[in-house]
Amino acid sequence: MSQFVLVWIHLLAAVGWVGGTIFLSLALAPSYRALASKPDAGALFRTSAKRFRLIVWGAVAVLVLTGPMLVLSHGWPLFEPARWPFPLGLKLSLVAALLMLTLAHDLVFGPRVRTILALPTDKRTVSDQTFLTAATWLPRIALLLSLGVLFAAVVLARS
Repeated sequence: MSQFVLVWIHLLAAVGWVGGTIFLSLALAPSYRALASKPDAGALFRTSAKRFRLIVWGAVAVLVLTGPMLVLSHGWPLFEPARWPFPLGLKLSLVAALLMLTLAHDLVFGPRVRTILALPTDKRTVSDQTFLTAATWLPRIALLLSLGVLFAAVVLARS
């Protein structure tokens, strides 16, 4: 596979992940909060988020396959991070943090938030409310990490 095609596929996967994160964080979530009193708003948000989760993990699979091939195509040793250019190490560190955050969201935060939101408001504990507030920061942090990955990628491409 030519490096051009490899970069294009890698970028498509990154655009799907980061672009979707931007859309969910800056468009869908605020719209949901504005319409939260309407019954269909929650269903739309949940359906969109569930569909996006498939896109994210598909994109992650593509990135995990194409990323090492791109590293090798530049002549950088795959298993010697000390010899990588700084922007590559930074990018992969941010990607690792983003992956851990995404896993935490899908396996811990998401299910707990759904459980708490299923409770009547008057049955939620202070701990539940604190968790809900903390959970709203997870997508924001993921968005910042995503933008950091893009920045590191641009710096890497320009170096």
